[in-house]
Amino acid sequence: MKSIKTFVAVIALATSFGSFAAQTVTATASTIDGAEAKIAAQAQEAGASSYKITQAFSGNRVHMTAELNK
Repeated sequence: MKSIKTFVAVIALATSFGSFAAQTVTATASTIDGAEAKIAAQAQEAGASSYKITQAFSGNRVHMTAELNK
């Protein structure tokens, strides 16, 4: 019985923390400014209060990844 209560408590905590997880978005463009503008537009569409760029790669094109915060 004790292990069932522990399991239920762990599931409840995991579910509550899961709702606060940041959403990740990506964008590709020919310039850094263009990729960031796409990230900003995605953040606005998602209703995010802010975003944090976590990765940016450039070669022939720029690929950018960001986390949205609500």
